[in-house]
Amino acid sequence: MSQKPISRFPVPTLDELPDDIRGKLLEVQEKAGFVPNVFLTLAHRPDEFRAFVAYHDALMLRESGLSKGEKEMIIVATSGANRCLYCVVAHGAILRIYEKAPLLADQIAVNHHKADISPRQRAMLDFAMKVCLDSASIGEADFKALAGHGFSEEDIWDIGAITALFGLSNRMANLTSMRPNDEFYLMGRVPREPKPAKA
Repeated sequence: MSQKPISRFPVPTLDELPDDIRGKLLEVQEKAGFVPNVFLTLAHRPDEFRAFVAYHDALMLRESGLSKGEKEMIIVATSGANRCLYCVVAHGAILRIYEKAPLLADQIAVNHHKADISPRQRAMLDFAMKVCLDSASIGEADFKALAGHGFSEEDIWDIGAITALFGLSNRMANLTSMRPNDEFYLMGRVPREPKPAKA
């Protein structure tokens, strides 16, 4: 079986990229051991790459009442609803690592009501799925339900904004036929190989 391309659109080489984007990709490669295909795919349009990464980082790296794992739960659940292979596979890997739970991402991607999560997290994902699938029907009762689980107004903004940002990401991944890196499939499922000691 031949390897499919990572995108149906042209994918630039590192040498073709502007310095700031090449630097970002090399930084990610140093940390992860590979360059996630989402970066290479979106780098086809450098200005949009910069805008997407800036919003992603502003939202995902800010201090929040949501843990890193909970943010990934939102991405995996809503990406499953949007049938985004790339985001389910890639963010499922990140979720497994953050939560140290090899089975959790698969559960959440298919049906978060059957997943091994807390009632608070289930309420969070119920709201995220409503933002994802029926945002026009969101009302005061939805905010009260989340407040009853200890979520602040800012936390609720985070839940909705993460869902919305990855709604964009899911659609771009499907548009471009973005292929998940093979590395993602086993991350968080099997022990990671130790890095060789530097001489």
